[in-house]
Amino acid sequence: MTESPEPHVRQLDARSLRGLAHPLRIRLLDALRFGGPATASQLAAKLGESSGATSYHLRQLAEYGFVEDAPDRGKGRERWWKAAQRGLRFDDALLTDPDPAVRGAADLYLHEVATTQTRDVSTWLGNRGTWPEEWSRVWDMSSWTLRLTPEQTRELVGKMHELLDTYRDRASDEDLPGAEQVRIHTHAFPIRTE
Repeated sequence: MTESPEPHVRQLDARSLRGLAHPLRIRLLDALRFGGPATASQLAAKLGESSGATSYHLRQLAEYGFVEDAPDRGKGRERWWKAAQRGLRFDDALLTDPDPAVRGAADLYLHEVATTQTRDVSTWLGNRGTWPEEWSRVWDMSSWTLRLTPEQTRELVGKMHELLDTYRDRASDEDLPGAEQVRIHTHAFPIRTE
């Protein structure tokens, strides 16, 4: 496994990507990363899957080091799982790997990430009325179209990531009154207008 410059963030490589590149595995990992430890049965109910399917895919995720046992949870025969890392880092080189299976896994992974982000926004839009009023005044769904070079785009993305990193330590205080998990999605890609 390649080391990431950020602690608790895993750099995806060709081997680990093949172990993750399945729609249910990505959803299971997200459920554990953002919802905390759970059993296969709990995850099955949450995701609308069979417990047999979630059990199988959790074992596969464990084999590739994405999830691990949560021994401080559960009693008796219940097996609790937790995410092994806080985040994942995708290397664009995977998209041009000489192995077509790796390129296919990279494409599948990116499409699943995009689907998850779309699902997140749709869920927020459908449920925003159930949140306290102060959350209804602070959410954002902006779209900007700028004319940039690849270098300027790289600089812009880097600055956005640096800004978000300044909030990482501030956001880690779980006892902060009114604090909730907030998903931040960024997208930067060229478009053709003709």
